[in-house]
Amino acid sequence: MKPLAAHDVLLSPEQALATILLQAAPLGSELVDLHELTSSTVPRILAAPLHAGRMLPPWDNSAMDGYALRAADVVVGLPLPVRGTVAAGHPASQPLLPGTCLRIMTGAPVPEGADAVIMREESEEADGFVRFRSPARPGQHIRRAGEDIRPGDLLLSPGTPVGPGEVGVFSAVGRTLIEVHRRPQVTVLSTGDELVPADVAPGPGQITNSNSHALAAQIREAGGEPRLLPIVKDDPAAMRAAFAEALMADVVVSSGGVSVGQFDYVRDVLAELGAVEQFSRVAMKPGKPLTFSYINQGTEPRFRRVLWFGLPGNPASSMVSFELFVRPALRRLCGLPESAVQRPRAWVTLAQPIEPDRSRLHFTRARVERRSDPALSGTPSTSDTLWATPLAWQGSGMLRSMLGVQALLHIPPGNSPLPVGARVQATLLSLI
Repeated sequence: MKPLAAHDVLLSPEQALATILLQAAPLGSELVDLHELTSSTVPRILAAPLHAGRMLPPWDNSAMDGYALRAADVVVGLPLPVRGTVAAGHPASQPLLPGTCLRIMTGAPVPEGADAVIMREESEEADGFVRFRSPARPGQHIRRAGEDIRPGDLLLSPGTPVGPGEVGVFSAVGRTLIEVHRRPQVTVLSTGDELVPADVAPGPGQITNSNSHALAAQIREAGGEPRLLPIVKDDPAAMRAAFAEALMADVVVSSGGVSVGQFDYVRDVLAELGAVEQFSRVAMKPGKPLTFSYINQGTEPRFRRVLWFGLPGNPASSMVSFELFVRPALRRLCGLPESAVQRPRAWVTLAQPIEPDRSRLHFTRARVERRSDPALSGTPSTSDTLWATPLAWQGSGMLRSMLGVQALLHIPPGNSPLPVGARVQATLLSLI
């Protein structure tokens, strides 16, 4: 047996992720139009700051349907003559005369000379005159020019996800081309003589390749653009050819062939291709055999660094490993700051006992629900507790364990079961 190399040392999950993020810098930028942003299911990440070039609102305007007037002219119960109507998009043709008022619609420019608006519900109009049930104060129901945005304001900073609100701001200030970080191109491939495509009935000793499709779905959800390669046989020559093609990407995600079996060639072939291995084992369950390397391609000015994640072949191990390590790397490449690349974490209460692994941190797949805890008091947000129910299927090869999974429970190693009511940390895969 070969002695352990430096990178064969077991890393903790935290150490492994920190090592990965050292190599994951945001990708370059590209200009996209508003239509592309609105059609994207995963928010793009802003690559340049947005400064306002115009004022919003551009002029004082009415916040209500009602009457524009001088507050000093209003006496409850006494009539004021109505001298016309100001509609949205149609400014008044002349200033408001003292002792008169104008009907005004929501969003319409406040006419010169008016300093307040009384809403229609507080008035009664008849025969060209209007009486008011309440007095007015200067500035009432008027949205001032520039109260939202002023020229030169920093509206958005680099690293901001561009969601619906951000798209609205871009369009409001007249920006139709937006500089965002490029999406990572990700090659996906699975290795193994036993694998057959999903549209082929497996024969004796064969299984269907589910990993490539599951990983592609995870990549899209993380903001990457996957490209699936055909299944690669457990043959070094075949791997070299496939791996060379796979490197035409920013990231490669392979599954299988990274353990210590006789036909696990992935690490050896990567070394032949010049890969710099960072680690090959993580102290976790599932997903202990996991290799992360980088391979430098080309020379300046076209130099690029390809990140390679060699995930385990077992389906649950592959998907859990992706969640913990590949997804944060892709989010970082997309342009998010390191502080925002991981899923949210929360403390949860066990609804069932759990038997920990004796030596490794176990990421247990679970469903989570919010229950009211009568032992606590206060508002609903403080009296509710997240309760976690581990799924019945926890084997690393059990793809069924990823159906409906809402959280990965961080079960520390130990010799005694954790009882019902114990509190553990959890990575939340969906909002509860």
